[in-house]
This record gives sequence, C-alpha cells and structure tokens, in this order.
Amino acid sequence: MVAQRYPDKELIVIDGGSIDGSVDILRRNATNIAYWESEPDRGIYHAFNKGVRRSRGDWIYFLGADDRFWQEDVLERIAAHLERARPRYRIVYAQAAFISEAGEVLEILGRPWEESRRSFLQGFMIPHQAVFHHRSLFEVHGSFDESFLTGGDYEMLLRELKARDPLFVPGIIVAGYQFGGGSSAPENSIKVLHLVRKAQRLNGIAFPGWLWYVSAARTLLRVVLWKMLGERRAKHVLDWGRALLGKPAFWTRI
Repeated sequence: MVAQRYPDKELIVIDGGSIDGSVDILRRNATNIAYWESEPDRGIYHAFNKGVRRSRGDWIYFLGADDRFWQEDVLERIAAHLERARPRYRIVYAQAAFISEAGEVLEILGRPWEESRRSFLQGFMIPHQAVFHHRSLFEVHGSFDESFLTGGDYEMLLRELKARDPLFVPGIIVAGYQFGGGSSAPENSIKVLHLVRKAQRLNGIAFPGWLWYVSAARTLLRVVLWKMLGERRAKHVLDWGRALLGKPAFWTRI
C-alpha cells in the first residue's frame, strides 16, 4: 500500500491483536499510516466495520493480510474511473489474479457485469480483491453483518447489486490473492454454499438458482472423491475431467 504512487490515499490497518511481530512493523511505519490498531476482534467483518468507521475518503478498498496490489500504479490507474463513477455507481470493480501458494497465476478473475450478474445473484462472487466501495454504500446499507465468519462481503454487495448495477473496469488487475491449503478442502466449499443461501435469504431471494445447485453437485462430487481417493489422487481425477472439457489443469496446481 505504501508503495502505491497515487498520492491521495489513506492507509488504515486493523490488526486483530497479532503476536507475530506485526505491531513492531506498524510502529516502524507509523508515519505512513493514517490510523492503526492492534486488539482482538470478533472476526474479519468486525475489523472491516472498524476500518470503515475510521476512514475519511470517498472510496474504500479492503486489502487482506495475504493479498497484495498487483502493481505500484493500481490506485493511480483506477482513480479516474472512480471519479467518473459517482453518483451513478456505488460499486466499482476490475480484475484480480487468483494465485497458488507458490505464486503461480491460476486465473484472472473479473468479467463485465452483463456477463456476471446472473451468476452473482446465484452465489458466485465478483472478485472481492478488485472491488472499490463508495462511502455512500455503507450510509445506505449499513455495516457488514458480523454474524458471517466468511461470505459477509458477498452479502453486503448483494444488498446493493440485487437492484443496482456496478461499474466494471476492464484491463486493470487490482490485486493478487492466494488459494490453496485448507481453502481447497471440499468441506470449506460446503460452508460457502450454506453462507450463500444465508445471504440470499437475508436479501429476499427464496430460490438459489440452478447455478447454485450445479455448484452444490460439484462440491458433493469433490467430497466423495476426497474420501475415496484422498486429496492428491482426487485432484488428478478432477483435472482429468477438466481436460476432457478442454479446460487447463487447476487442482493439481494448488
């Protein structure tokens, strides 16, 4: 964040009481930070809400501890698009790089809203790591729902995007984020499916949509393969299936 060349930025750090030396790093860089704190919180969305309350800018972006801006001019390049977005748009998003723990780019995510709207409403998130939120979004819809351990970002965007369009900015990769380890475990995908339904119900969406059911079927297949074959062999079988569909390997690369 400090390396970003765009001058009109505000860095706020909400740390959950780390004991790994993070506080020492924050103290050493205090002159570059508008506000920071390090204390136990109730989860990521409690931290998000604290960050929003401390912020003063018009546009708010959330950068996770394991995420990084893709290039040093990201904010500089996106700024003009944010400027022209209001008052029509309260959400602006671009693209994000989905990377493995080894740093290999698995996929570039982020498509035009016309191609994404149906799948988003059925539970497929636009890349959170590429989303900018106008301050008015929180004035209209309130805070993140802290009852979500994960998926609260989807629920917040669903409040807005079920009836109003965002602005998509092509050609800008905002950040890279990791996938691997426990993230690939089928049981975590099952939890995500349940959280999507919770978010949909909170927003008056009674039927999850056929894409949600397709995703549920795929997740159950992964559960079966994981149990029958073990993780390593299951990943090879899944990538064999992707090859039959003309898709590149994914599971064996994470």
